[in-house]
Amino acid sequence: MAGHRQSKKRRHLAWAVAGAAVVAGAGVAAQTSMAATTATWPAQKTYTGRAFDTCTAPSLSAMKAWHTGFYGAAAVYVGGRNRGCAQPNLTASWVKSVNSLGWKLIPIYVGAQPPCQTGSSPEKLTAATASSLGARDAADAVAKASALGMKAGSPIYLDMEPYTVTDKACNNAVLTYVRSFTKTLRAKTYRGGYYGFTSSSAKAVATAAERTDLPGNLWYALWDKKNTTTADWPWGASQYTDHSRGHQYLVNSKETHGGVTLTVDRDAWDAPVAIIG
Repeated sequence: MAGHRQSKKRRHLAWAVAGAAVVAGAGVAAQTSMAATTATWPAQKTYTGRAFDTCTAPSLSAMKAWHTGFYGAAAVYVGGRNRGCAQPNLTASWVKSVNSLGWKLIPIYVGAQPPCQTGSSPEKLTAATASSLGARDAADAVAKASALGMKAGSPIYLDMEPYTVTDKACNNAVLTYVRSFTKTLRAKTYRGGYYGFTSSSAKAVATAAERTDLPGNLWYALWDKKNTTTADWPWGASQYTDHSRGHQYLVNSKETHGGVTLTVDRDAWDAPVAIIG
């Protein structure tokens, strides 16, 4: 996400390196059969509307001020070794309080990053470690989300920053990690989600020929300033339907709501959000 580890300029550079051309994919992107039966899964909690994400979860007073109706959901970084900001406000009490105000929450986990990705990350995957890291990180993500009061049935969106998807070995390692992460989430009754760029990390998942264990919800970064999850959807129309899309369409937007100014990224949302209670 913008600013969690990289400046906006650096993220644009990484995006360019990954290749700006969007290639349409074929096939239906659906999460494969769940480990538990449908009857044991809590119903998906869906939010459709405008959301925001920002590196550090805002204070409770800021969230109260911002609850003007312009935004209805906020994305929060629940964990991951590559999470770039401290989270002094993000506690179980904060989650409960903002939920009671009417906010919907979108959990993000910044897990291991690709071996071919430029820049340094505290945790990078390799072909040899991708599967084990995916399982370990997913277990940690569930533990972190659960401790915050985000219950089973909630989604967790794995954040994968730009990388060179034409590097086949690197891309295969990333997909192995993503599959392992998603499979482990599903075994723990959490829904798989994924954040990435339409030119690289999201493209890799959306266009993968083998769909087994890929996340069922896709949050794509395409900074075209269009508040939509359909008009600019770059892949097949039948992919990620049934309330399974998020779109980060504007970054580093300095805004004032209720007298409080924050710098956020804007998202168009039509996908699962956390189940809290």
